[in-house]
Amino acid sequence: MASISLADLARQLDATVHGDGSIAVSGIASMKSAESSHITFLANSRYREQLSQCKAAAVVLTEADLEFCHSAALVVKDPYLTYAKLAQVLDTTPSPAENIAPSAVIADDVSLGSNVAVGANAVIESGVTLGDYVVIGPGCFVGKNTTIGAHTRLWANVSVYHEIEIGSHCLIQSGTVIGADGFGYANERGNWIKIPQLGTVVIGDRVEIGACTTIDRGALDNTQIGNGVIIDNQCQIAHNVIIGDNTAVAGGVIMAGSLKIGRYCMIGGASVINGHMEICDKVTVTGMGMVMRPITEPGVYSSGIPLQSNKQWRKTAALVMNINEINKRLKMLERQANSKSDT
Repeated sequence: MASISLADLARQLDATVHGDGSIAVSGIASMKSAESSHITFLANSRYREQLSQCKAAAVVLTEADLEFCHSAALVVKDPYLTYAKLAQVLDTTPSPAENIAPSAVIADDVSLGSNVAVGANAVIESGVTLGDYVVIGPGCFVGKNTTIGAHTRLWANVSVYHEIEIGSHCLIQSGTVIGADGFGYANERGNWIKIPQLGTVVIGDRVEIGACTTIDRGALDNTQIGNGVIIDNQCQIAHNVIIGDNTAVAGGVIMAGSLKIGRYCMIGGASVINGHMEICDKVTVTGMGMVMRPITEPGVYSSGIPLQSNKQWRKTAALVMNINEINKRLKMLERQANSKSDT
């Protein structure tokens, strides 16, 4: 990318320049790998000692760390948050598509906003509405009567089924499937009878969905993803799940059907959450959590056994296998102790 001066960065990031504001940078890197054309950041004061060896042209840091810096600096209150915004300014990621590719297949009645881009071999079916500046990557499929809001981007090979609603300023990574049938079947004397999934998926604004995630359509009512939700790679969101605004879901999470998750929650990677229940606002589930019951109070919740050496794990497993017998013996000892105290 073209270079940008520290003074210009400071104006965009609400930072204070210390040193030469005319210094230009053309990229961002970690303190260990930064070169003279880079800007870096110090988000944790424990790593101050790395500043003396850092080759970056400038460092983003707090006022408290400024005296340890020997280069130009941008002083801010929250270096990590500023790093996120700085990375957006210096982002060189190309667009998933430019213009409309000759090989794209677009139905005659599709409503295209201004400056829409559609990549090679993408298919846009009848009745679709694409807002202004929407980008559809190569190989994508957008089903009938789906609506995609302005500035939303789909990377390559995303499949969006029929009658889906996706808001504005969303980002959907490659391989994701939105609106596939939920897992709905009735059993007739051992045979599975499919229940057509008649609901849809409604996704709010500013939602980001990682690669190869699946969000199933509702059985009757809709699956709903709130505004500002972020979902990592390879997650399974079952039919009729509702996720509240600004909740974050890490990779590999499985959510069963008709689950309702509140706002501002954080769900750790590889967690499994039961369906037909509710999790309230501001709940954090740590990684590999198994949530089998509703959560009604905000806070941090964990389950599972952390990694141990194999030798220690064998001892733990042996204790767990015998926990009922241990419990019986404990209760017997309590009864004996109580009987002695009564005499």
